[in-house]
Amino acid sequence: MALIGGDTKAVLLVGGKGTRLKSVISSTPKPMAAVGDRPFLELLVRQLSYQGIRHLVMCTGYLSHEIESELGDGHTRDVAIEYSKEPHPLGTAGAVKFAEPLLRGVSDFLVMNGDSFMEIDFPLLIRFHRESGGLATMAVLRMQNEKRYGTVQMDAGGRVNGFAEKSGGEPSGLVNAGVYVFNREIFEHIPEGPASLEKDIFPQLLARGVYASEQRGVFIDIGTPEDYARAQRLCARLYEAASRKHGPHTSG
Repeated sequence: MALIGGDTKAVLLVGGKGTRLKSVISSTPKPMAAVGDRPFLELLVRQLSYQGIRHLVMCTGYLSHEIESELGDGHTRDVAIEYSKEPHPLGTAGAVKFAEPLLRGVSDFLVMNGDSFMEIDFPLLIRFHRESGGLATMAVLRMQNEKRYGTVQMDAGGRVNGFAEKSGGEPSGLVNAGVYVFNREIFEHIPEGPASLEKDIFPQLLARGVYASEQRGVFIDIGTPEDYARAQRLCARLYEAASRKHGPHTSG
């Protein structure tokens, strides 16, 4: 599989309801919430396309028809989109497992949360993943005084050796940014049915090799009304970042 383009595929997890955003976006699927005059999901599609990754799999669920109606087969955005519609909420890991039939023939693939954006160089992340030889690689970033996320613990070579639950005890720490590269062998470790990558799968895979790559670019998660408002303020910067053909400096 080529590093970018060709058969490289990106799986986008876009099936969430966005319960915490109900007061702001009503019945719209969270990834379809408007940032400026376009859906948030447009940022992710644009970012992938500009970096040469044009084979996308949308893992849909809640109001999936709205996403399919907006994006279609992707040809107007210079991408090819396939859909994996979960029959009921499957969680992040369950959604990836359910999309396995659309990922046959690829050795590794990207996975991204559909409600967050990170300025990132996908080819560098994929290269790091392949050179590390692990089963999974996650993008991480350092956050100050952020209590919503658990922290990722890793050694000097980038190998993850543990996870810490959410707490208010640390002034800063590395957190999972919701962008991954998986070897297809990961399907052997995900059960059928609902499951979480973060809670159920990653902790069990540490012995098999999970690596982290620290990112330094802009990051936004629209999971709360406060962060959604921040995305509106940063709209121009986000679209500028999504339109670059490479990301900022990273470290393993």
